[in-house]
Amino acid sequence: MTYIAFLRGINVSGHRVTMEVLRRLFTELGFTNVRTYIQSGNVFFDTPEDDRAQLTARIEQHLQQTLGYAVPTFLRSPEELEHLLALNPFSHLTVTDDMRLCLMFLTEPAPTGLILPLRSPKADMEIVHLTNREAFVIWYIIDGRAPASTSFVDKMLGRRTTTRFFPTAAKILEAARKG
Repeated sequence: MTYIAFLRGINVSGHRVTMEVLRRLFTELGFTNVRTYIQSGNVFFDTPEDDRAQLTARIEQHLQQTLGYAVPTFLRSPEELEHLLALNPFSHLTVTDDMRLCLMFLTEPAPTGLILPLRSPKADMEIVHLTNREAFVIWYIIDGRAPASTSFVDKMLGRRTTTRFFPTAAKILEAARKG
């Protein structure tokens, strides 16, 4: 089974780690065909293990012990990422320079009952679509700045999340398939 590990907090907020070190840490866990894509914590690996919760816990524990800080980990298969990209709830939008289309991965199931689209009080974020464990979110650039805080989406969706820009997620899938 091939997995894509989307790691939160890699090479931001002083949590610097080279991709060479990240590959070594995943190899130490017994994974094979370990590769990384760009510096933001995207790791591809193969394993015969299929218990995703157990895999996630092992990865998070190893990274915490080795790096000294928590690294929330979100595992998806290339097929799952392909399905998410195919949903593309942004396709009907006219995208402008002040918009960033995001795919957010959630640890817990998405809340039910939210009426979408749901825009933040500051009008700098908008949740446009939810799946069971993902959210499609638009960041609005205001006065040249991306949203300064994720408190709106944290409150709506939970604090254990990580985000990739939608076009980057497509490039991650392409890189995973080249494995």
